[in-house]
Amino acid sequence: MNKLIHAALLMAASSSAFASATVTFADLGKMTDVPHDYQKREDMQFLFREHLNLLSEKLPAGQVLKVDFLDIDLAGEEFPRVAVRDIRVLKGQADWPRMHLRYSIEQDGKVISSGDSKLSDPGYLMGMNRYDRDLYGHEKQMLDDWFRQQILRQH
Repeated sequence: MNKLIHAALLMAASSSAFASATVTFADLGKMTDVPHDYQKREDMQFLFREHLNLLSEKLPAGQVLKVDFLDIDLAGEEFPRVAVRDIRVLKGQADWPRMHLRYSIEQDGKVISSGDSKLSDPGYLMGMNRYDRDLYGHEKQMLDDWFRQQILRQH
């Protein structure tokens, strides 16, 4: 996993000139459901930033997407399995992914669009998910749907 993260960091660094997203996270300690382990939290933040950078490349040239995650409730529930490692179990019941975020789109330093979105996907285990094998794949699919419906529809 660490080799994957390092490879992704190198890719992100090489393509950072093209990235047009700024992603921040409110107090992670107060969020509904994020990883307990510090390194896993860092990995989650990195993966969400990377994903939103990729999505933002679909915006017209010169536009910047700014996203502030206010709350995150990851798909499934984390259960202590052994003393050193927790396991996330996806049941498809009341454990669907949810996110609350604030966003804006800027061009030439001026806000051209902004909003507050509460995302959720109660049917997260139904249907197709192009990120089915990815870490936080259900959350990535939810962000894709939000980006397509909320952000791209405005442009």
